[in-house]
Amino acid sequence: MFENIEFANPEFFWLLLLLPLALLWYFFKRKNEMASLRISSIKGFTVTSWASKLKPILLVIRLLALAAIITALARPQTEDISTRTKTTKGIDIVMAIDVSSSMLARDLKPDRLTALKGVAADFIEGRPNDRIGLVSYAAESYTKTPITSDKAIVLNSLEEITYGVLEDGTAIGMGLATSVNRLKESKAISKVIILLTDGVNNSGFIEPRTAADLAIEFGIKTYTIGIGTNGNALSPIAYNRDGSYRYGMRQVEIDEELLEEIADVTGGKYFRATDNESLEAIYDEINKLEKTEIEEFKYYKYEEKFRPLIFLAGILLLLEWGLRNSIFKSFI
Repeated sequence: MFENIEFANPEFFWLLLLLPLALLWYFFKRKNEMASLRISSIKGFTVTSWASKLKPILLVIRLLALAAIITALARPQTEDISTRTKTTKGIDIVMAIDVSSSMLARDLKPDRLTALKGVAADFIEGRPNDRIGLVSYAAESYTKTPITSDKAIVLNSLEEITYGVLEDGTAIGMGLATSVNRLKESKAISKVIILLTDGVNNSGFIEPRTAADLAIEFGIKTYTIGIGTNGNALSPIAYNRDGSYRYGMRQVEIDEELLEEIADVTGGKYFRATDNESLEAIYDEINKLEKTEIEEFKYYKYEEKFRPLIFLAGILLLLEWGLRNSIFKSFI
């Protein structure tokens, strides 16, 4: 009953300071009203009635009633807050993911592709109000998931992304062009591509700069990420007889100049991820750069709790009146 109680008019509690003063005034007044009489002996005047001794209880009852009234004036109430959100500026995002064989390099743990999928999943879960799509590319590209607000579908599709579905190679222009194609019909106020690669453009029939021009034409901002350590990385170099990969050290080559140019001309930003921590930091920064505007409406419901106190005060005053005019009627 008394959980989460707040008071609308707490200033009325200052009136409680008057109650001790009323108590002092009562005893002072009662003392002055008593007449004095000198006699030689009080033998025969012994008071044995319990009612005379209990009469001060009437004052206690009245003070309790006044305390209840003062508390009621302070308006105790409970507050129930409900919220409703409305997205006023949603963002459509396409994540273009390189799935060439070099993405199996182990300079990120356990490998580049697996590390990327984990970080990308966290990014997707952190954008509940945006629509997200996935594009995979190697020597060619295809849409893994069209832009959708159903995050479960996107996360399942992200988990299914693997090497070997597409011909090996790195067609940055194809991956970017496919992403633009997914967003060109979008009605969202903000349209964003996050393009990740670990190599240089060596495949495809669309030049990366041509794809960047398409992004500019449709007002699509592109963030580019180069993933891979500086120097050499343990990478797949051949197949073993059992079909598994044979790993060896290979020079990391990323066309950073191209990625920087794509990001710059489209209004985005280029990032370099050399380990798991920097990759997570990059997606966190992109998450902060691309904000979704949300209106939040709060509804307050107040439930007044003063009525039981008024009822209690009424009972106490009636009790005091009844006792004063019955049991204690004959006592001064």
